[in-house]
Amino acid sequence: MEHSENNDQMTTLSQVMETLRKRGIHKEFRMNDKYQMKYDNSEKNYLPEELSILKTYRFEGDSNPDDNVALYVLQDNAQNLGIIIDSYGAESNYPGEKFDAFLRAIPIQESEEY
Repeated sequence: MEHSENNDQMTTLSQVMETLRKRGIHKEFRMNDKYQMKYDNSEKNYLPEELSILKTYRFEGDSNPDDNVALYVLQDNAQNLGIIIDSYGAESNYPGEKFDAFLRAIPIQESEEY
């Protein structure tokens, strides 16, 4: 989000999410309890190679390590844009190794656009 209209520093999760929402990026990719990655309310199960990470934002709590959050901007092969929000550190939104392994397997195509 390095565009000239975004010169002010976005330092909070809510600021980044609001900027993305204004740009039409508000749907989420989520892993369900069967370890299937889904886009919003679709029925499609994604494989890591069907997605690309375009941008990663990390936020660290000033006083509490439990406040660590990562926001990923992703795109699927059909050009759908969405986000994944994950608390990291001591607690994660997704317990176990399957989410971490899935996330690590997604190709990164960093884009300054986001």
